[in-house]
Amino acid sequence: MVELPDGTRYLDVCSPDTPDAECRFTIINPWEDREDVGDLRKFRDMDVHVRGIIRPMHGRAGLVLNHVRQFYGGPPKFAPNPRLLHGFAGEQERPPVSDPNLRSSGGHRSFMSARQQEPLAQKPAK
Repeated sequence: MVELPDGTRYLDVCSPDTPDAECRFTIINPWEDREDVGDLRKFRDMDVHVRGIIRPMHGRAGLVLNHVRQFYGGPPKFAPNPRLLHGFAGEQERPPVSDPNLRSSGGHRSFMSARQQEPLAQKPAK
């Protein structure tokens, strides 16, 4: 295991004889998930199975370890899309999107407002 000054931990999955540049897989534990994962030294010199999604990371394949249940067959912790979190909390009454049709001041707007509608063609008089 290698720990960076910012608290991010990398788990070695290649043999000690393999140079770091040739190891094509890594497991990363971000600092914000350190408490959820716990002490990784207890897994030293053990064969472990880790569950997660393999993603490309800096020229190699990698897996993000963000919860201890990943060692026991459970899924990784849910990571919400940060673009959806901006200005929204689950406890709020308002919707997470800014849609004028959902606003209370919208007055049940239809596809086109009355000012934008074209008049219907009148049938010619016979």
